[in-house]
Amino acid sequence: MCSARTELCGVLPKKVLLMISNLYEVIRKGSTMESKRGFMDRKNGLIAELGDLEYRTDVLARSYTSFRIGGPMAFFAEPRSVDELCKFLCAAGRCGYPVYVIGNGSNLLVSDDGVDALFIRICEKMSSCSFHGTSVTADAGALLCSVAKASVCRGLRGLEWAAGIPGTVGGGVAMNAGAYDGEIKQVLKSVRIIKNGMIVEKRVSDGDLGYRYSSFAYPDSIVVSATMELNNDDGCAKALMDEYGQRRRQKQPLEYPSAGSTFKRPKGYFAGKLIEDAGLKGARVGNAMVSVKHAGFIINCGGATFNDVMGLIELVRTTVMRKFKVNLEPEVKIIR
Repeated sequence: MCSARTELCGVLPKKVLLMISNLYEVIRKGSTMESKRGFMDRKNGLIAELGDLEYRTDVLARSYTSFRIGGPMAFFAEPRSVDELCKFLCAAGRCGYPVYVIGNGSNLLVSDDGVDALFIRICEKMSSCSFHGTSVTADAGALLCSVAKASVCRGLRGLEWAAGIPGTVGGGVAMNAGAYDGEIKQVLKSVRIIKNGMIVEKRVSDGDLGYRYSSFAYPDSIVVSATMELNNDDGCAKALMDEYGQRRRQKQPLEYPSAGSTFKRPKGYFAGKLIEDAGLKGARVGNAMVSVKHAGFIINCGGATFNDVMGLIELVRTTVMRKFKVNLEPEVKIIR
């Protein structure tokens, strides 16, 4: 279209060119309006499809994320069962409405402008946990830290590293969460997931999980529950869990809102060390700051915006790339 306009410029009168230019603008605006009307149709369709299901509208994301950042989520639901979860997914699917499945919001950065989507939060209302010998089966909404502490109390080891992780079991499985040389991959034996509209039980195979990678991540799959195989305590589990907790309190900026480690660990390096060596400790954009306690964390100093954090992420990435030729990939999930 642009090339056609360029060719015509030399042979047509200015008045005709102006008319053509105005026509292009009308077509563009008409296309945008048609797109908006289509989206509104899908939004109204979702309302009709949800029927008696319990949900809320325009819920602020900042109330459900550890960053304390984020505008209104158009639709917000907290299913109480797998059946109810499937009903929400089917309702959105039938009218083509976008969906995000979230957990405790401890690894999320959501736009302040809000997001026109159905947010399905799997947390407290789907959080049962049961032990059978040395194995534990937990619903996706169970907090990983709670499952870890419960396992130690039952004389089991294998999840001590997770006692300070604020995310859910579902979120942990979806990203292969880890800390202190431990990770979900080491203990996960089977998962119950929703995939291609079906509830599937799957035993974990080699290759299903890697560093901050999981084949059970949304949108390909939605974790419903997970079974982990632990070991009998050798007498050190409680002490090790307490040691990890103390190290977290000493080295991480837990007194500020954040999404945990902002960047994935690049191969052969530590993100926090690269950021510190780049002289970025304490660097700020607006009210977002690289923590002076641990450079791997971007924190909300109070009133930080989505754009503040995104600007600081970009500053850190470009500076580290320029100085060390290392690409830092965000670990935080960004929704806008």
